[in-house]
Amino acid sequence: MADNTPPQNAAKPVPKPMPRPTPGPVPSPAAIRPGTPKAPAIGGEDLGKAREFGRVADDNTVFVRTAGGERVVGQYPNASAEEALNYFARKYADLAAQVVLLEQRLAAGAPAHDLRSTVKQLAETLPEAAAVGDLDSLLGRVEAAKARIDELEASQNAAAQDAKAAALAERTALVERAEELAAADPAKVQWKTSSAQMAALFDEWKALQASGPRLARSADAELWGRFRKARSAFDKHRREFFVSLDQRNAEAKKVKQRLVEAAEALQNSTDWAETTHEYRRLMDEWKASPRAGRKDDDALWAKFRGAQDVFFAAREEQNAQLDAEYEKNLEVKEALLERAEALVPVKQLGQAKAELRAIQDEWEEAGKVPRSQMHKVESRLRAVENALSAAEDREWNRSNPEAKARAEGALSQLDDSIAELEANLAKAQDKGDAKAVAAAEEALTARKAWREQVVKAAADFS
Repeated sequence: MADNTPPQNAAKPVPKPMPRPTPGPVPSPAAIRPGTPKAPAIGGEDLGKAREFGRVADDNTVFVRTAGGERVVGQYPNASAEEALNYFARKYADLAAQVVLLEQRLAAGAPAHDLRSTVKQLAETLPEAAAVGDLDSLLGRVEAAKARIDELEASQNAAAQDAKAAALAERTALVERAEELAAADPAKVQWKTSSAQMAALFDEWKALQASGPRLARSADAELWGRFRKARSAFDKHRREFFVSLDQRNAEAKKVKQRLVEAAEALQNSTDWAETTHEYRRLMDEWKASPRAGRKDDDALWAKFRGAQDVFFAAREEQNAQLDAEYEKNLEVKEALLERAEALVPVKQLGQAKAELRAIQDEWEEAGKVPRSQMHKVESRLRAVENALSAAEDREWNRSNPEAKARAEGALSQLDDSIAELEANLAKAQDKGDAKAVAAAEEALTARKAWREQVVKAAADFS
């Protein structure tokens, strides 16, 4: 068996710290899956397990045992064998911690590219590492991690493709919303709301560009071109709309300024009836005219309304003065109404007509009454006039000889018809003809009813 003890005069290797691979981001405790190995603590038990894979020669040269045989890892002079083994066991613990960290990051789904770099560095370092411990086990765990990294990379690539597809769909939908806003009829757009929506879409685009998955250059350029074109078209339509709106507002302002001038020219008129009619015409024209800008429209309306108020306030004041003057006329007409209403019901038609004519003459001489009472008093007088007119019609009908003669002739004809029907009824009864009896009775009943009406009418002529 070969003697692996170095010669006494061999140069003593100086132990140097092993270079550590640069680790990637350390995952948070929440990201570490259950069951993931933990880094060994640097304590007596763990160091004891690591020391089982090494030995110390008399000259304090330290060896490690691997599957490929025993090899020198270094020399630790001026120390006990236990101290020398502990020193290199701690080096192993550092390497084991790096392997555990690799496994933790792998379990947490760290970027496969970063993990692959760590695996490569560990795979190169472990076979010649100046450390005492189960290096073969660490190397096996690194190889196992390497195989899992391939799976992780495939999964991450698929997820990245899915994320890009989702990002492409999201940005395409965003562009389509912008194009929809740009294609809307400018005359029907609520510009304040739509402008806020377009601004929000642009902010969303910038946010996706900053934090979302990167798209292929061609797709990104094509979508941005469409979005920029939609924004430009939207802004152009907005500018054109407001230019056109300003023009319409200016024209409307001119129309309403003319109406204001016409209203102000009439405000001091005392031609009450004609000016009232003219103000109504101006109001109709105002309602039919287009709206100016809100500020201008409100200001012009205030002036227009103010001119109307001046005129109508003056008219109301004039009416109030006239009503005060007409109160005495009202007293006169109310007294005349008492005399007129005493004629109803009509007893002496001729006398009543003469009295009503006298009342009507005095009525005209009394003059106007307050506007609020005009309809009331006129209605009362008209009711008396209608009552006398009806009485006159009744009197004329009673004295009409032609109507009286017609009534008497009709009565004679009905008497003859009734006598004939009574004879027919008697014959039908003698024959026992029930049908003929019923017909005769029905006709006889009708003729007698007519006779009663004629008799009543004839009484009016007596």
